[in-house]
Amino acid sequence: MPTISLQRDDLEALIAGPDHEASRIPLEQLEEWLMLVKGELKGTNPETGELRIELQDSNRPDLWCCEGIARQIRIKLLGTAISYPFFKKQTQVYGKLVVAPGMDKIRPYVAACAAVGYRVTAAGLTQLIQTQEKLADIFGRRRRSVSIGLYRLAPIVFPVSYDLVKPDDVRFAPLGMETVMTLREILMVHPKGVEYGRIVGGHDRLPLLRDAKGQVLSFPPIINSREIGEVRVGDHELFVEVTGTDLSMVALTLNIFAANLADRGAVITPVEIQSPVKTKFGRRWNTPIDFGTPRAIPLTAIESALGEALGGKEVTTALKSYGYEVKSAGKKLAVRLPPYRNDLLHTVDVVEDVAISEGYARFAPVMPSQFTVGSLSRLEQMADRIRHLMVGMEFQEIISNIMGSHQDFCTKMRLDGTEWAKVVEVDNVMSMSYACLRQWITPSLLQVETNSSRAFYPHRMFEVGEAAVPDEAADVGSRTVTMLGAVIGHAGANFSEIHSCLDLLLYYLDRPFTLEPLVHPSFLDGRAGRIVSRGRTIGLLGEVHPEVLEHWQIGVPAVALELEIDRLLDDA
Repeated sequence: MPTISLQRDDLEALIAGPDHEASRIPLEQLEEWLMLVKGELKGTNPETGELRIELQDSNRPDLWCCEGIARQIRIKLLGTAISYPFFKKQTQVYGKLVVAPGMDKIRPYVAACAAVGYRVTAAGLTQLIQTQEKLADIFGRRRRSVSIGLYRLAPIVFPVSYDLVKPDDVRFAPLGMETVMTLREILMVHPKGVEYGRIVGGHDRLPLLRDAKGQVLSFPPIINSREIGEVRVGDHELFVEVTGTDLSMVALTLNIFAANLADRGAVITPVEIQSPVKTKFGRRWNTPIDFGTPRAIPLTAIESALGEALGGKEVTTALKSYGYEVKSAGKKLAVRLPPYRNDLLHTVDVVEDVAISEGYARFAPVMPSQFTVGSLSRLEQMADRIRHLMVGMEFQEIISNIMGSHQDFCTKMRLDGTEWAKVVEVDNVMSMSYACLRQWITPSLLQVETNSSRAFYPHRMFEVGEAAVPDEAADVGSRTVTMLGAVIGHAGANFSEIHSCLDLLLYYLDRPFTLEPLVHPSFLDGRAGRIVSRGRTIGLLGEVHPEVLEHWQIGVPAVALELEIDRLLDDA
């Protein structure tokens, strides 16, 4: 979860607002208010005034900054949302930002605005940089989906162009260096180029932001120019841009920055974005933009979830004092999030905000009225018995993550392009390392084998865990099954060895079985079999293919076994 640092004086000034004088807030009171943002005070430094706050909500990137925390507290104190007029449709814009054709293949979306009137302080600059880093690294997936640029506005001549250029055609001095470099040299030499270059690497043309005079603003998502992109204490005219691959995330990020700067006293003026292709906002739109839509929420659903008949008036008051726009219509509420939020996915999200706004202490706890005795399910009893038998055969138990990458579960196992490569993929993933659910356990065990090359052989390991099997007949398109996976690795590992382990295991489980020949990409031809019990396929086993071993950098032969425990239970 995000942990941020901020100055106590800065937080107190933002809570008070631009029209009121800040006063000292006792830490006890501050800790109570932090419950509104699901935050916890993790440390204080009385000498410097620094506060460290850990936030428990990963769905609210607007709270990952001093301004966001202060805003949520101030809204609660005011009892109503804060108005930001620049989110309303306006005809006046500061300038235009023109997106070049072909950008849709690399980094298609951009949003921008001008912020004038806030003279940057040391504390404010620290917060701007921290917010920029937190949003780009966590919300923006290490700049892959979202990256942010801050600039001095005065030198920029509009219109600004979001262009594609060849790596050696443009030279500028990047932030943190005085040497003029090409884009190719930045990717090779500059620390940020080395760290983030893979995002745009492999393209013959790269994205570049420059103004009407040809002055380079930045090489997104890598680095700003030193001349225009170095914001200093005392600057009072700023230009903010956000680029990325997801239009909603880009727009939301800019909305957060615009609201933050407005809270510090800046006047926000939109910038017109011109796109060569049609987007959900059209070909021309102004940013910041309020792209939220009202949602109809049944009052009964909120009351049922909270266990109390609050009534429409109390729920409306609670939501308004948490920043919502609310209109009541009988037994339904039309709710709308403020423009710097986009985390309303389900009615339960509204229920949670009502509970936070009211305070969890407001609701009386209800003790269970029924007495029940828990016990292990038949499936877990079977799984425990299998664990006991595997340990008795000198296998060591492994526990690994059900989530992983398509490369590990399929590509390294030689499954790409085959029926065995069907996996349940995660939509809108945060990391490609955890992009899908495993469809079998063997890859997880081979990963452990890869990391165990210095341990004495033979290696005998197993895991009883869950896997997700695509199944169109299931309600959600997949089945979650409990499986046994086992791997043996040493210089003499062979089919007969893993077969004997299967034979002994099913003997003690009193499950008759037969083996049928199986052609499987992950195993050697003629050295793999399908396990059949009472007319049903319940698993497979075989000698791991040398190419698979090479992919995993395993230097000894290995054999593997997969058994679906659910089907053993069905046959009982």
